[in-house]
Amino acid sequence: MPDFAAFDRRHYEIIGVRAGYEAWAPTYDDTVDDAMDLALLDRLDSVDWRGVTRAADLGCGSGRTAAWLRRQDQFPIDGVDATPAMLDLARHRGVHDRLVEADVRDTGLPSAAYDLVVCVLVDEHLPELAPLYAEARRLLTPGRAASFVLVGVHPFFLMAVGMPTHFDGPAGDPVAIETHIHLPGEHVAAARAVGLTAAELHEGHVGDRLIALKPSWEAYRFWPFSYAWVWSAP
Repeated sequence: MPDFAAFDRRHYEIIGVRAGYEAWAPTYDDTVDDAMDLALLDRLDSVDWRGVTRAADLGCGSGRTAAWLRRQDQFPIDGVDATPAMLDLARHRGVHDRLVEADVRDTGLPSAAYDLVVCVLVDEHLPELAPLYAEARRLLTPGRAASFVLVGVHPFFLMAVGMPTHFDGPAGDPVAIETHIHLPGEHVAAARAVGLTAAELHEGHVGDRLIALKPSWEAYRFWPFSYAWVWSAP
């Protein structure tokens, strides 16, 4: 897979994922807009949200994704995140039934217990995708309709703009969080290896909403910014 360093045009200070999200937590919800990720969930039509009996929210962060899920139906949601400060935000939001501090690749959640696994804005921080897909497949209930929904920053945007996931540190200087590029072929290979089949793929593009938030992105209008895969477990 291509190394993000080959495309990096910003050369911000780079820190690890856990330290990065610990530092970003106080301002996270103020800087991540629904147009970046949750808007893609609105476009999915292969997931029967009202038929879900239990969901796992991997990399649950502040609970934004779980709050969206709650608006679809009132099924139980277990959240997992590696960052205590983000779990504190999720706990305050109060939309999960259970919160666990763990790695998304080794959650400790029970096997075959969920008919929906979601993972939003996480995979660009993982050096390899295979462990994430394997964990998602382990969690999904066999013998019934089950889906793994993965939303992330589009690799083409990362490559074209050369900008890692970042936030403004306490002094106002940009701080980057470890970022990796995963091309679509890597997703397909990781999914096939564990028996998951693609049900749908949507891409979000830079448009008026994101440009209003970040006017310099006018230069990237129409570029794909994010994506949402739905993988089905037969």
